Amino acid sequence: MELGVGDVSQRAATGSLPGWDDVESLVVEAWQRNRGVDDGTVADYIPILAEADPTAFGIAVVEVDGDTHDVGDVDVAFSIQSISKAFVYALVCAEIGHEAVLERVGVDNTGLPFNSVMAVELAAGHPRNPMVNAGALATTALIPGDPADQWRFIVDGLSRFAGRALELDDVVYGSEAATNQRNRAIARLLESYGRIDRDPLEVVDVYTRQCALRVTAHDLAVMAATLADGGVNPITREQVVPATVCRDTLAVLAASGLYEHSGEWLFEIGLPGKSGVAGGVIAVVPGKAGIGTYSPPLDRAGNSVRGQRAVAFLSRALGLNLFASDAARAADTPHTSPGHTEGTPA
Repeated sequence: MELGVGDVSQRAATGSLPGWDDVESLVVEAWQRNRGVDDGTVADYIPILAEADPTAFGIAVVEVDGDTHDVGDVDVAFSIQSISKAFVYALVCAEIGHEAVLERVGVDNTGLPFNSVMAVELAAGHPRNPMVNAGALATTALIPGDPADQWRFIVDGLSRFAGRALELDDVVYGSEAATNQRNRAIARLLESYGRIDRDPLEVVDVYTRQCALRVTAHDLAVMAATLADGGVNPITREQVVPATVCRDTLAVLAASGLYEHSGEWLFEIGLPGKSGVAGGVIAVVPGKAGIGTYSPPLDRAGNSVRGQRAVAFLSRALGLNLFASDAARAADTPHTSPGHTEGTPA
């Protein structure tokens, strides 16, 4: 995919973000540059998602000190979908420990679609990472208690990440529950391999509810900023999860957050990120900020097209790439590369 970042000079070093006005102007510029992009297709495999407005587009950046930059449709509510995987993984790691989760769910990229059954079979039943459906189902199954306890754990935990009470979108939940046959199959397959040791259909139901929680792009930025600041919510100042859990979660996001396009995302943007098929994207800038975007049209891997482009622009314009030295930042001028429109960030 074209980067779409143009001739943007580097404006920040690794140590800190520039002043509020500079960040604000660049967030506005990221929105203006990409609001007219019409690549991608709105998801329809969950019927209700097909009704989303394809022109909706919002970008939010929340700094770890609570400073906020919002532009566009940042208050439009949508279902969190797979972005929930990152935060449930963090909560489960905090609850039962790094080693217990790692034994049940791996951390390697599958290179396969997020809902692949083969990702389970090719790994002899071991979910390769918690950011694909098989690994997410296995992670949700690790939450202690019965399904009602598990659901309370998820709602409470994700609400603490967001700094406000999140609610279930009953319409989205109903639409997903009527069409989640593949997830039911994956859960039964995991059960057959001993990776889920409770009723697999109950696990699918809890996971389906998890994905149907309503958020906004602003919520996502707050949640990402919490991961960026070692688990401290920038608004409430609550320690939601330990700093070591954030470290582990960001490592997993860097490897697998954008599905089979994760390598391209990391190569071009250099930040841990996660996407959801309703059109949300988060990116985490450790120690600095969280970015949340919303735009429903997706690429073939299920990642928001405008969201990727916006984060790519901000990464280059603000010098956020975790792999770049100061010398690399000084030499790196964003460019527009010719070619395909289905790959990474733009």
